[in-house]
Amino acid sequence: MHFTLADLVTDITQNASEAGAELVELEVREDGGEFRFLVRDNGKGMTKEELERAVDPFVTDGVKHPHRKVGLGIPFLIQTAEQSGGGWDVKSEKGKGTTASAWFDTGNVDTPPVGDIPGMFRTILMFAGPEDIHIRRSRRRDDGPVLEYEVRKSDLVEVLGDIEDTGSLVLIDKYLRSLEEEA
Repeated sequence: MHFTLADLVTDITQNASEAGAELVELEVREDGGEFRFLVRDNGKGMTKEELERAVDPFVTDGVKHPHRKVGLGIPFLIQTAEQSGGGWDVKSEKGKGTTASAWFDTGNVDTPPVGDIPGMFRTILMFAGPEDIHIRRSRRRDDGPVLEYEVRKSDLVEVLGDIEDTGSLVLIDKYLRSLEEEA
């Protein structure tokens, strides 16, 4: 089980980043009592049979973790979504990529806390693999104003150069946190 929804989103996005994708897209939406996310990649994708194995916690391809006998990313997604009054969907096409989405009732006692969204985005932007990562965020709480923004890894690299040095990481963290505070 993941401690927060942000941990779960990070795990699923990391899978997409490691799928040979050139582009990974992440959408995170909060609206009232619902938390939704969607991760889309244009990586290697899966056949119907591979997708069926991916939802089985007792199966792993043995490539990412050669000594591991289980694969828990998607099974944890399914378990968390279903136990919290939400749902999930994973679609994939071999050679074209995968889209994973899930939604959660944040008022359900079994839903983990949302967690540190700006910290999650900072971590995801550092993933190696894809040439670019696009993040879209929207949030509406208690009939208040809607917060919406988009961040692209390629834009950060263009402005900052090496985004992995300490100074850049500090600037990215401050930038992401300021975006969350705008509404």
